[in-house]
Amino acid sequence: MASSWLGARRQSLHLLKTRGFLLLKLSAAVLAVLLFCEFLIYYLVIFRCSWPELKTPEGAGTPGAPKAPEPVLRAMFLADTHLLGAIRGHWLDKLRREWQMERAFQTALWLLQPEVVFILGDIFDEGKWSSPEAWADDVGRFWKVFRHPPHVQLRAVAGNHDIGFHYQMDTYRIKRFEKVFNPERLFSWKGINFVMINSVALEGDGCDICSRAEAELLEISHWLNCSREHRPRGCGDRQWLPASAPILLQHFPLYRKNDANCSGEDAAPPDEKYTPFKERYDVLSWEVSRKLLWWLRPRLILSGHTHSACEVQHRAGVLEVSVPSFSWRNRNNPSFIMGSITPMDYALAKCYLPCEDMVLTTYCVAAGCLMLIMLIPTRLVSAPFHFGQRVLRKFKTM
Repeated sequence: MASSWLGARRQSLHLLKTRGFLLLKLSAAVLAVLLFCEFLIYYLVIFRCSWPELKTPEGAGTPGAPKAPEPVLRAMFLADTHLLGAIRGHWLDKLRREWQMERAFQTALWLLQPEVVFILGDIFDEGKWSSPEAWADDVGRFWKVFRHPPHVQLRAVAGNHDIGFHYQMDTYRIKRFEKVFNPERLFSWKGINFVMINSVALEGDGCDICSRAEAELLEISHWLNCSREHRPRGCGDRQWLPASAPILLQHFPLYRKNDANCSGEDAAPPDEKYTPFKERYDVLSWEVSRKLLWWLRPRLILSGHTHSACEVQHRAGVLEVSVPSFSWRNRNNPSFIMGSITPMDYALAKCYLPCEDMVLTTYCVAAGCLMLIMLIPTRLVSAPFHFGQRVLRKFKTM
């Protein structure tokens, strides 16, 4: 009697020990999968990205024509982060998307060490109708996700989700946005001029906000032309800018019919490529686009809004790059643009972020493996296996 009781107790302790060891292994496996999918994967993917190299100008370094290397500015360009707000954003979706963007941005900062980051509009999803309290909450969450060291500058232009489309936009919303982000339209660094445009205000209908925006751009155009041509007459005693052609940063793309000529894995889907774009809604109007090219004579244009990638050559060979959305809520494969820029040249490269399909597949495979590990001790998996072995033995003896 005593021996049987001791045997039963020893067997139960052995079973308890086995289950505890199995639970420990399962917990370690779950933590390893979470660590990989929610942290390490960003380092593994972004580590493959590198800054593009500029072509060495002919004659540089030769004895007859020595030329000092121009300072290179390393800039990151993001678009359409769409931080969810209080109305449309479910708390779980909000938590997931902000964690993804935070990990991607912080990893990119640590690995790539950019000097300046530009966000090309639609930073918030509900800025066009959010209350002062909701706006303050959204701004606080933005600075948590996109925090950066003091030596890195962050600049942004307004999008239609930040201040509303033309019929929703008002001075209050614009001032509210500019209070958070530097309202400076012309930004020069290392001899490079960036013109940051409020493209929502370029409706071209003569409204007060639109008229002020156009007048401001005309003044910038005059200042840039004076600096390029070194004309003292008619330019006053204002300090000259660097003589390089500017880079335009805006939310709405310049006018194009559709995305039919766009290519790449992050271009618009085939069923959307041939959908005509609506002027003043999907793209700027043809008239306003022509004015911007004529007034500012840019060498490069970067825009957002479409959530998909595209490269367009405008007149005089001016390249426009539409930057895809940085949010997994809008794309399965978000990305950002890396630019190595000098006063006379530039080189661009794209850095892709982890595909959400890959992360979900990893979770599903891991969950399947864990289920097998849990089922094997219960013999729910081993029993069919042994049954199949017995059937095969009988078949061989026949």
